[in-house]
Amino acid sequence: MSQSFWESEVAEEARPEQQPAEPMMEPAEPALSADEFSALEERIMRAVNLVKRERFDRTAAEERASAAEAKLREQAPLAERLEKEVSALRGERDNVRQRVERLLAQLDALEL
Repeated sequence: MSQSFWESEVAEEARPEQQPAEPMMEPAEPALSADEFSALEERIMRAVNLVKRERFDRTAAEERASAAEAKLREQAPLAERLEKEVSALRGERDNVRQRVERLLAQLDALEL
């Protein structure tokens, strides 16, 4: 029995596998006409040009942003210095205002 079992397996392996015949698939749509192909080609070219232009614009925007950031970093110490100066001037102005108010109060006291 084992001999016939092995013989049947060898015989099965020796036979080429039969694949079901696939029917030839016909195109669902007819081929594109020359005008349709030209229109498709034109649309693709417009899309390619749009992508190129967008990439160029993005690169230019990134370069402008980098330049602006560099300029901001350069200007930051100056802005900080100017903020300190403005703060000092405001303090000085308040001091002068207080002195002027005291002088005016003294003048008012003399006129009584």
